[in-house]
Amino acid sequence: MRRRRRTSGRGHGRICGRVHGRVHGYGLALALLLTACTGGGQAGPGATVSPGASGDIVVASGRDVTGKGGVRQQLIDAWNAQQDREHSGVHARLVELPGSADQQRSQLLGALQSGGAQYDVVNLDVTWVPEFAAAHLISALPDALVDADVIKSVASTARWGGKLYAVPFNSDVGLLYYRRDHLKQAHVQDTDLSKGITWRQLRDLIDAVEAPGRSRPKGYEKGWTTQLGPYEGRTVNGIEAFLSATDGAGLTDEDGRYTATVQQLTDGLAELRARTQGAYTLGDAVRSDEGESLTDFADGRTAFLRHWPYAYRTLHQSLTDAQLGVAPLPGRAVLGGQNLALAGSSQQADKARELIRFLTSKESERCLLDAGFAATRESAYTTDDVTCDVARTPGAASPSASPSGESADRMPRDDHGRPGYARTILLPALRRAVQRPRTPLYGAFTQTFATELGKLFTDDPPGDAELAAELDKELRKALPG
Repeated sequence: MRRRRRTSGRGHGRICGRVHGRVHGYGLALALLLTACTGGGQAGPGATVSPGASGDIVVASGRDVTGKGGVRQQLIDAWNAQQDREHSGVHARLVELPGSADQQRSQLLGALQSGGAQYDVVNLDVTWVPEFAAAHLISALPDALVDADVIKSVASTARWGGKLYAVPFNSDVGLLYYRRDHLKQAHVQDTDLSKGITWRQLRDLIDAVEAPGRSRPKGYEKGWTTQLGPYEGRTVNGIEAFLSATDGAGLTDEDGRYTATVQQLTDGLAELRARTQGAYTLGDAVRSDEGESLTDFADGRTAFLRHWPYAYRTLHQSLTDAQLGVAPLPGRAVLGGQNLALAGSSQQADKARELIRFLTSKESERCLLDAGFAATRESAYTTDDVTCDVARTPGAASPSASPSGESADRMPRDDHGRPGYARTILLPALRRAVQRPRTPLYGAFTQTFATELGKLFTDDPPGDAELAAELDKELRKALPG
């Protein structure tokens, strides 16, 4: 078993180090991928961020996985150009916060509570909206900012206490990536899994790859991998297993009160144990985050991977469409993503709301989809005359293109320029996706939940009923009942 040095944070980009050799010779494709991994040289964790110049609308956000000068920055540049044409005297400025998602949440909480940073718009993880709203750190918004075009499941992440506190910017949902080449080597006749498979069928396919006497793919170790390290990734995988086992029964109600029963917890733990049993799961998964699991899969160590939509573009930079497939995640898939909110302390609330409207418009959402994000609007996926005209289109002369003009973007696209899987796989997955518990105490919930689930991955794990009783006791302490 290969030993790996751990690094901190959730980083989307730790595929970088080992992907270098595979994409060497792709010219600026490598530069693009490495830029996406490093975030374009942002300040390190703990760095302070100065407020904007007078007149600036300051947008605080986590790292853009499309890299330095990525699509989020391009959209803000387009809004600024519009302001110049209108002679408004106002510009927007994007501030990318350093560190992991948990560190970014702490930075935003501290900055908004103290007034130490003059943020006008904050890009919040969907699980943070109730916390920031309940603490009066963000302001309620007009309901009209989220219309019927926003995917229904995604739209629900923006509300708390009957009010709209944010606008969905880019979404996320768990997906199943798989190595077509591994399945073909195992003589699997049909390698199109796009219609979906069950966990039982997934294990059958792994058994086929590992059949006695059959030559295994180079570098292959175990059937699948995911993100089970001691952070939010473990919570996400746990929630997906729990909601699959209990037919969607959540752990909290719409007001954030704890509602689970010990029996529901027992069933959820049994499902998670079945999904992560050592016979099928890469051993490193229990320490992995998004970047490390992505790298392991790209290196061929597994045939399957649970991951987010941005991996579709990243993996296609080093794997061909003949090698890589994507399908709906078996069972329930968790909804992720980020929502734009108006900081309660903003001194330019009218212009900030105008910026939020622009960044979440139909055209902007199509730009986000084309760049590899999961768009939040139905029209981005289904309406062909909604196009991206405000940001650089993929394949145009830009940092993502080679000096010869050849596009460095190897992501498969449909006839209208969308990611090839967007309409048939990604959109239906978003519509069916389920939320993590919605509570102002989400930080306490996820810390408790991930810590207790960690006991499953020890050398001497407790039984499901025993662990369920302990988990129930701890969750009752962390959440109101």
